[in-house]
Amino acid sequence: MHVVTLLTNPATPRLDPAMVGALRNAWGGGEVVWLAPDVAAEFPLETLPANFWDIWAEMQAQGTDLVAQPAAGRQKRMLIADMDSTMIGQECIDELAAEAGIGPRVAEITARAMNGEIDFEGALRERVGLLAGLDAGVIDEVLATRITYTPGGRALVATMKANGGHCVLVSGGFTNFAAKVAADLGFDAHQANTLLIEGGKLTGKVAEPILGREAKVEALTRVAAAQGIALDQVMAVGDGANDLGMLGLAGAGVALHAKPSVAAQCDIRINHGDLTALLYIQGYARTDFAA
Repeated sequence: MHVVTLLTNPATPRLDPAMVGALRNAWGGGEVVWLAPDVAAEFPLETLPANFWDIWAEMQAQGTDLVAQPAAGRQKRMLIADMDSTMIGQECIDELAAEAGIGPRVAEITARAMNGEIDFEGALRERVGLLAGLDAGVIDEVLATRITYTPGGRALVATMKANGGHCVLVSGGFTNFAAKVAADLGFDAHQANTLLIEGGKLTGKVAEPILGREAKVEALTRVAAAQGIALDQVMAVGDGANDLGMLGLAGAGVALHAKPSVAAQCDIRINHGDLTALLYIQGYARTDFAA
């Protein structure tokens, strides 16, 4: 048995009940359950139809995400989440570079690395090198003025924790940012790279070894084992190429507003919803969300 979930952006709720009903009827699904009016609905389905991805593409054109999962075990016990462009709306290194006056140059390297076109570790060393000499105080300034949280993040973490879940933030970015983001959103733990600072200035170097794709996989397996959580009970979310390892290993790997090359390798793709989509696809209704 599978569950099909349809959802839209809660900021612009537009899920059409007639469309949901028509799809349920066409696929021979069970009773429609509304998880949030005009935002998210689901119905059970015996087997996935051969035209699922064709219908998925049609739904995308209408601003609707379509997700199908096995019904058993879809409510997860652990969340492991990327930070940049996932839990927050920015790439921290790009914001630091903007303050240093080299924003476009660094952003271009970041985009290529996140799309898997160039090596992550080498790209990070190159970008950090361009920040050499930047006043370390800029980090706090960027945190205060440039970083915004992705809608739904607090509800996602709070609701999973309220239901016994363990939440971990893993970033190929920097601990200076990850520590604050994790604390603000309520994560149980975090890990990221360390920018090296001397005399109040960035040295242009990052502590080795650099935490990239494999470090996220290692964190998933290590934390899950420590918590006694099977890998199929883990939900991972990310948007970049360095997230693909953990997205593929977790029981539910969610590509959230991801780079095209990343989304193409994931069965759960959220392009319109916010982070509350990760609750809806687990079967939580809006009324179930923790404060």
